[in-house]
Amino acid sequence: MADINVSQAARRPAAGSPGSPAEPPARDPAYDLIELLFFAYRDFVGDPDHVLERFQFGRAHHRVLHFVHRHPEIRVADLLDILKITKQSLARVLRELIEQGFIVQKEGQVDRRQRLLTVTEKGRVLALELARLQTERFARALAMSGTARDAAARFLFAMIDPEDRENVTRLIARADSPKKER
Repeated sequence: MADINVSQAARRPAAGSPGSPAEPPARDPAYDLIELLFFAYRDFVGDPDHVLERFQFGRAHHRVLHFVHRHPEIRVADLLDILKITKQSLARVLRELIEQGFIVQKEGQVDRRQRLLTVTEKGRVLALELARLQTERFARALAMSGTARDAAARFLFAMIDPEDRENVTRLIARADSPKKER
């Protein structure tokens, strides 16, 4: 594999680190970072794409399956908020996942208008297969770059809009709580 030559702009010390100005200077677009993120994301989702092709599913199916797996009995309304998509966009994807037996939908016990989603065993197996592919890619990238997992997590967290960070933190913490089996 060829080494990537990252431009000087990408190698500048971070603001606040030794040898850096207090505020980052105004600069031209960081095309190298933009393109590296584009290609990294392309390949990160490309691994699962190949598996999803077996079911004639796409990336939208993957996103829905991922969050339903991570949050059993998630309300459709909450899933819409997480994915930031319309009901219409979700409806087709959800219908296909339900019809093919990857997700089940039931009424809420307290509020029957609520639609609660849970993966089936078939859905759990597929969600784990896709997550393992992406975890392996992360592991290879972290090992190759010598980057600590925590540093990568901090960087990705910093990429999230500030007003969404608290919600994302709660969402991840809730899914990672030990009381839920996956």
